[in-house]
Amino acid sequence: MSDDSIPMARTGLLIVDLQNDFLHADGAYARGGQGAPAIAALPLKLKPLADAFRAAGGWIISTHFTLVPGKNGDPLIAPHLKALRPFLRKGDFAPGSWGHALVDELKPSDLQIEKIAYSAFYMTRLEWMLRKFAIDRLVVGGIVTNGGVASTVRDAHVRDIEVVVLSDGCGAFDDATHQTAIAALKPVARVATIADMLAETMP
Repeated sequence: MSDDSIPMARTGLLIVDLQNDFLHADGAYARGGQGAPAIAALPLKLKPLADAFRAAGGWIISTHFTLVPGKNGDPLIAPHLKALRPFLRKGDFAPGSWGHALVDELKPSDLQIEKIAYSAFYMTRLEWMLRKFAIDRLVVGGIVTNGGVASTVRDAHVRDIEVVVLSDGCGAFDDATHQTAIAALKPVARVATIADMLAETMP
């Protein structure tokens, strides 16, 4: 990879929010008529890299967007998200639920991070876990490129964690938004393809 001094044992494939409620035909976003072919294609595109990471001793880390339920089970939804996605309801993205889980194609992950905002570092235990397991490099894929991916990559950068962003392993709801977000990340991360990472991961 970009720094040969960092071995696979200290490298994590960070899969951002590839959850059933976002991607599956029975999930919350499909119910709300929200989706994009580029997003739906990501699990099968990322699977060979995830398998290669496992074989090489790397880490699989999944982030899970979470709607925390209140006493009556109704989810705590930020006002901007409620306006953007009015179809979200009780049970969606609930901790421990089927919709909250990583999609089957990419299971299992070694570490799971619940998150309540765009960045996987915001008010989560991600940084603590990376330090405890001596993970110094993240290869990032998932959704959406301009939201959870971009925010997480920038937060990793300011923490001196080496980051590789997968240009074809991330997705947004339209290609122009995806491409703009990838270009904007070049100052803070290496941009590479899944094939690039496979070539560097395989012995």
